[in-house]
Amino acid sequence: MSAGSNSGTFWDHLDELRGCIIRVLVVTVVLAAVAFAFKETLFHIVLAPAHGDFISYRWMGVEDFNLRLMNTGLTEQFMIHVKVALYCGLLLASPYVIYELFAFVSPALYDNERRPAVRVVSAAYLMFIIGTAVNYFIVFPLTVRFLGTYQVSSDVANMLTIQSYADTLISMSLVLGLVFELPVVTWMMAFMGLMKWELMARFRKHAFVAILVIAAVITPTTDMFTLLVVAMPIWLLYEASILIVRVTNHKMIRK
Repeated sequence: MSAGSNSGTFWDHLDELRGCIIRVLVVTVVLAAVAFAFKETLFHIVLAPAHGDFISYRWMGVEDFNLRLMNTGLTEQFMIHVKVALYCGLLLASPYVIYELFAFVSPALYDNERRPAVRVVSAAYLMFIIGTAVNYFIVFPLTVRFLGTYQVSSDVANMLTIQSYADTLISMSLVLGLVFELPVVTWMMAFMGLMKWELMARFRKHAFVAILVIAAVITPTTDMFTLLVVAMPIWLLYEASILIVRVTNHKMIRK
């Protein structure tokens, strides 16, 4: 069956897209409203890395500490509440968002393209969620622990705002989620014949240096342990990508 089996005018497809977007927005807003209503639970999760009894700190044997966050604006706490609830709603709605978008795009695919497309979308979503979890349980807590307690002098006290804390958590979650897409991106490039595993293996040392730079940007600390903790998952992703590309290259040759 050809990709054009689902015929229709441009306006028909535009109406379908509009309906898809409206449904996605409604579900996202409803879930964001639910997250907004459960303020105590939501911010218990969000603020957990600011306390020394967070589960990751217990695993790592980090000394007990407690960050005191402050508010400096009249509307700041309310706007942070809205922003965090919206991000949580989008995260919760993401499986439905992906389903709707794929349902809109899939009629344009050939039958033999739909199964690989489902695999790519599913893998990309799974890797993004894993990246977000790695940030929440490992990268962000280590960053908060170091930067939140770092002092150039005992005469200078840290006064961290809730806005800075929440913005850093959200931005780092997005960055790690995107970084964890590396195996999916390299697989797609290998599937299209644009990536060879020999090339990735040859530039392994260069990739390691680049990974250290990326890890240093994500966690701007001078703590070598923290840097390595962040760099290690990315390095493992790169090695896994080499293996995935190698298997894909061999399959493409056999075809």
